[in-house]
Amino acid sequence: MHSKSQQVIRHLLIGKTFGSKCFLWLWLLLLLMMPATLLGSSAEFNVAMPKGLALCGETVPTGLSDVRESYEKEMLLVLGDKPQAILWLKRSTRFLPFIAQELKKAGMPEDIKYLPIVESALLPHAGSSRGAIGFWQLLPETARNNGLTVDEFIDQRRDLFLSTPAALKYLMTLHDKFSSWTLALAAYNMGEEGLEAEILEQKTDDFYKLYLPLETQRFIFRIQAVKQLIENPKTYGFNISSQDFYKPLVFDTVQVECAQETPIRVVADAAHSYFKEIKDLNPHLRGHYLQAGSHLMRVPKGSAEGFADRFKELSAAHQQEREQRIYIVQEGDSLSSIAGNFNVPLAALLIWNRIDMRKTLRPGDRLVIYPQTDKPHGP
Repeated sequence: MHSKSQQVIRHLLIGKTFGSKCFLWLWLLLLLMMPATLLGSSAEFNVAMPKGLALCGETVPTGLSDVRESYEKEMLLVLGDKPQAILWLKRSTRFLPFIAQELKKAGMPEDIKYLPIVESALLPHAGSSRGAIGFWQLLPETARNNGLTVDEFIDQRRDLFLSTPAALKYLMTLHDKFSSWTLALAAYNMGEEGLEAEILEQKTDDFYKLYLPLETQRFIFRIQAVKQLIENPKTYGFNISSQDFYKPLVFDTVQVECAQETPIRVVADAAHSYFKEIKDLNPHLRGHYLQAGSHLMRVPKGSAEGFADRFKELSAAHQQEREQRIYIVQEGDSLSSIAGNFNVPLAALLIWNRIDMRKTLRPGDRLVIYPQTDKPHGP
């Protein structure tokens, strides 16, 4: 490594204002200066733009120098985080087939299936500082406007099977407004009003000629980079065998009828399963309880047969047991003192009674308490 380059890196490392942007450029500099033997095969960092590059059927103007640079930067960053790229590839077989199926039904370009990889890395509980949640990173208002439930008990943004149709509906609305899938994706990232304002002011509706927020400019090129990686993993040095990919989710669906609030663990028992598996299959459910009413839920494959009868029996048993575990709050009691007297975690007391620390206890209040020797158990 040249002495001048070493001085630059040393300055970056010891600089008092070292930050995320500085780290990014340091990483790129190190990446470009590393010997090929340290990087692996040359294919891993073949970032040249493919001929005839297109996104959602819309041609990318590869002849523009800034387009090439933007694409190559995102491709380098994607390939530079090899563990993350491998996880994207492995998860792609679990989730992308369903998204592609929904896109086909809606008559939309299949390339849109790469959007949730960029948005959430295909993680159901991914969130942003702005309040976007889930695979498609929908804001609460956007989700509700497109038919999803978002409240303290249910957040359907976290559920791929429920949120995908809503996200596609929103994207179709954006496409109808801007008459371009590239612009629709840009609006999805920065907001439709902001994009509309920039188009009016700059007097062009060509995404590649618009000066937009840097995040949005990168967003489109990152989708293109992810598309190339997922469609051509071997070209970039990822030789993953078929058995290494994660399998699509398989499950049965059941209708769960709750006469009153019911612990999710009761559903798990009725499905011959356990709490975590039911939560993973139904990521839209928040907390530990189902509200009274009807719920369409996923359970492990093969457990739907006889589920309704088992659930009815277990629900009745739970309600009877619950009535026998009531403690009447006394004068001077607090949540902490009650938890200590019964030798149970305070957090468990909050879960069993669906309350938080801000609740004011009054004499005569009724609390459900399972003593340490009589705690509810899983299957």
